[in-house]
Amino acid sequence: MAKHRTPNSRHVVPNPNGGWDVKKPGASRASAHTDTQREAAGRAAEIVRNSGGGEVRVHRRDGKIRDSNTVPPGNDPYPPKG
Repeated sequence: MAKHRTPNSRHVVPNPNGGWDVKKPGASRASAHTDTQREAAGRAAEIVRNSGGGEVRVHRRDGKIRDSNTVPPGNDPYPPKG
């Protein structure tokens, strides 16, 4: 059976040089960098919400997943009216 992956997810992971990164699974570059884990989780949720909803997974400093949240899609109408 194929492994199920959430098509739109972001991980909040510690940056080796300090702070926290928001990354897509398998990405080498961060989508965002913040000073605190809380800020990174908020930014990750914003990115996922604006991309149609999905999962945000917050990791501990040791790399283990601490929390996982499902984020609903934003209310941005498509196609835009007008």
